[in-house]
Amino acid sequence: MFKILLILLLLVSVGSFSQAQTQFEKDIFPLTAGDLEITFIGHGTLIFTFQNKVIHVDPWSNLADYHKLPKADLILLTHEHTDHLDLKAIDMIKKEDTIIVLPESCLEKTGTGLVMKNGDTQIVKDIPIKAVPAYNIKHKRDDGQPFHPKGIGNGYIVNFADLTVYIAGDTENIPEMADLKDIDLAFLPMNLPYTMTPEMVAEAAKLIKPKILYPYHFGNTDTNQLIELLKEEKDMEVRIRKMS
Repeated sequence: MFKILLILLLLVSVGSFSQAQTQFEKDIFPLTAGDLEITFIGHGTLIFTFQNKVIHVDPWSNLADYHKLPKADLILLTHEHTDHLDLKAIDMIKKEDTIIVLPESCLEKTGTGLVMKNGDTQIVKDIPIKAVPAYNIKHKRDDGQPFHPKGIGNGYIVNFADLTVYIAGDTENIPEMADLKDIDLAFLPMNLPYTMTPEMVAEAAKLIKPKILYPYHFGNTDTNQLIELLKEEKDMEVRIRKMS
């Protein structure tokens, strides 16, 4: 099931964006219900394509010219920070029937959307989605407030037929991760001071036990550290893509 076809595809030329990359990697998972295609835009930004539906996660116009990317059937927003909630990118990919799934903290900016709180489940455009907690315990601002307070942001569990994907959002290795079961693919953030160290990601991965772990939102963090920390986990593949 996890035999992979990796395609390096030149999608867009984005010379007007100084930090945008000009090509995006794709992984394709052949499933009984059709292929799941994952496009790695960068940072915390992903595109999933399944059964002719396009799901954008935290689209950010600093990374791509969204005029040239597929229109969204569904947009998942994890929280309200500008590198995860970008109205410019949303406007470029939104269609008349696009559904935006988001935590309540995003509504003030978007003005519309399907609100999901931690623990909520929905079937959106025939895709089962569960919102799960995403927050900081250790890493805090100078005023003592967590970068991501508990109950404000979402991670998402998304089921694509018989494959379960965990998109963690901006979080640390929180206790609730121990409740996540049967995760096939996990996207875990790895950058300081906002999310996790490689050691924290490794601990989170050991709780979740995904078949494939994708670190994402990792900035300049050395991903080799994570590979080394998890080298004894024989049932887990650490897969590195351009998600800095």
